[in-house]
Amino acid sequence: MPTRLVFALAFLFIRLGYADYFDETNSNTLFAFDDVSIPHTQNLRLEMAQPVRHPANPVLPRGPAGSVDANGVQFYGSILKENGRYRLWYVAWDDDSQSKTPSARWRAAYAESTDGIAWTKPNLGLVEYRGKKNNNLILMQPGGWGFVNLKVIADPSDPDPSRRYKMTTHIYFRHNTRLGTLLPFTSADGLTWEPVHDVKPVKGELKKADLLVPGFHFEPCGGLYQWDGFYYATTQNALPGVHHYQGRVVRLLRSRDFVHWDGTNTLAFVRTPQHTYLGAGKSREGEQNHEGISVWNRRNVLLGITGRWHGAAEWKDVTVDLGFVISNDGLHFREPKHEWTFLERGKDGSWDQGGLLQGQGFENIGDQTFVYYGAWDPRHWQDQQKRGGVGIATLPRDRFAALSVDTSTEGPGDYQLPTTTCELVTQSLPIPAKAKPRFYLNADGLGPDATLEVQLLSHEEQSLVGYHSNVTSSGFQVPIPWDNETPLPSSVKMRVTFTGKQRHQIKLSAIYVRH
Repeated sequence: MPTRLVFALAFLFIRLGYADYFDETNSNTLFAFDDVSIPHTQNLRLEMAQPVRHPANPVLPRGPAGSVDANGVQFYGSILKENGRYRLWYVAWDDDSQSKTPSARWRAAYAESTDGIAWTKPNLGLVEYRGKKNNNLILMQPGGWGFVNLKVIADPSDPDPSRRYKMTTHIYFRHNTRLGTLLPFTSADGLTWEPVHDVKPVKGELKKADLLVPGFHFEPCGGLYQWDGFYYATTQNALPGVHHYQGRVVRLLRSRDFVHWDGTNTLAFVRTPQHTYLGAGKSREGEQNHEGISVWNRRNVLLGITGRWHGAAEWKDVTVDLGFVISNDGLHFREPKHEWTFLERGKDGSWDQGGLLQGQGFENIGDQTFVYYGAWDPRHWQDQQKRGGVGIATLPRDRFAALSVDTSTEGPGDYQLPTTTCELVTQSLPIPAKAKPRFYLNADGLGPDATLEVQLLSHEEQSLVGYHSNVTSSGFQVPIPWDNETPLPSSVKMRVTFTGKQRHQIKLSAIYVRH
């Protein structure tokens, strides 16, 4: 069967609902906002997309009085999809104000969903709370730990089945005052966990002698991911480094084996205003980061959500929104759009008023991208008010941004250019030996008079014969058909040109390469 016909039938099945979308996390993705993957453009402009709140928010609310999460569902947590279900780990805060171990009131808890929207808190029967085990607490051996933050990843490549899941946590230790630090755990099933070292809590906290990383204040659980053979935990830290930045910056901690964590750290992201140091005693003030970066590992690139801290001299005036960042090397993150807010905090009176939290939850479900987030109002944190819940911000599938035609060169009279080419050229894309990669577009606004002309080029940017296609159909995963099936060279580039009388309607959000 001719190649073009195969692709046409596949696309028709997708449009009619007879085929599922493929999992983009198993592909290489060139997002419109990634100026490393798409370094060359002409007469194109970037439009960032603003997500909307899901009408069911909060999809995971606090529990009733006396429950493990009666005071707080703190989504400093994670979501994973496995075997047709969604698994969620979060921090539960109880309402036992008479407890003599306040740190241990913050426990690791679990929820499940079949659709990513309706969540249940299963009765796991693992941890005793107020004399009973009918709750959704997960077992963190040997028990009694207090957590502020936790992140979970699945690691099927680990040959040890007891390390199938990995979790980093933010706990406390004592040194003149209470300081944050890192404690990792591993698990076979995601429900019963063991610390990577033989350590025991003291009133919910870690002994100073058992520290894995240097003994100063880290808040080490903004995100957890694997990259280039290492595990990375993103952290919030306000101590001076090579340079003295204002307030909270994002640093990375790393480990080769998840057990031993190096004492050095990597400065991963600093907002522009933080280059102006406001002085000692002003660590709460000014524009800063908040709590590291939650990470969506997209194989060749990392997407991230980070807190945008709006500081003030008094806590009553501090607020937090969410920002958006990207990394191509796993170490350094940048904003696709300078000082842009991905999601604003809720209005006063709403469940997510005052401040938002970046839980590590990203899912492409149907034709939507779900970004899960939490809530914390810093203006009232000292009042110990009830807090939290889990919410969803939605976008059309993988459409965080789009490249579209820039009309600024199409001026009147003498300013009108004789020809206006609107196109992009990607970086060189490696092609594994004997691979037969397939290419797809995520684009809207296409039609007979609005076409994306796609060409494959050699590394030297010479056209490859038979690798030319005109795409006129919109969709999230539109196949690009070629007339040539001969093997490709070890690396190729792509040239994409916006053509047609209605080319101004075209919005290109992503290019996918599947090997």
